[in-house]
Amino acid sequence: MNPNADKIEYLLRLADSALIQGQRLCEWCGHAPALEEELALMNVGLDLVGQARNWYEYAAELLNDSRDADHLAFRRDERAFRNLLLVEQPNGDFAVTMTRQFLYDAWHFHVLDALSASRDERIAAIAAKAFKEVTYHLRRSGQWVQRLGDGTEESHARMLAAIPQVWRFTVELCNSDDIEQRLSAEGIAPNPEELAAAWKAKVADIFAAATLPLPEPAVNFYLSGRRGVHTEHLGILLAEMQFLQRAYPDATW
Repeated sequence: MNPNADKIEYLLRLADSALIQGQRLCEWCGHAPALEEELALMNVGLDLVGQARNWYEYAAELLNDSRDADHLAFRRDERAFRNLLLVEQPNGDFAVTMTRQFLYDAWHFHVLDALSASRDERIAAIAAKAFKEVTYHLRRSGQWVQRLGDGTEESHARMLAAIPQVWRFTVELCNSDDIEQRLSAEGIAPNPEELAAAWKAKVADIFAAATLPLPEPAVNFYLSGRRGVHTEHLGILLAEMQFLQRAYPDATW
């Protein structure tokens, strides 16, 4: 067994979540409500894809089995992906996308903040660079939640409809497993309890400013991105995202 198994698993969780969220945002290309917003969504998506590559490259080095970052992104099957269930959910309308983005950003921000002080110097360096980008992501998505929630009657109604579509998947943002507990004890990953508390506080603050009701905490159910048990949406997303690499392995431009 690889002595870095826990760390590899954790790196894949970070990478997969960033990659899938970035892919979802890039699906807005040509469909965003305004040109400026389309550019902003693409930039955030590309930030996340870049972050995913950094995590994948480190995971590939630790795996040391000839797989590289591209292989990990484009040649693993659905059950091998470890992304959060939240990020694989469809875009829906703009309110759904921004609700999903904010809930992810609020978690991602605190994860990277903690990882910047990781005892693993490589993880700390990657996280510190990504943290600068995600600070902007969170500010932007939080402002959109407030603007839509405390905006017009129509935008408020759309936010009220959007929250239930993604809220149940936030259960993964507030719980942990043995891998994360062990890495936390080693000083490599964040303290799960502190991370959950910080995420809840941020969400509560923004929802209050947006005049949106805060739902009851999400409860566990049989699906789990950590275990590779995903919703029906991930397979469809991967079929599109991985098609070229699978159809023409190792193709170069």
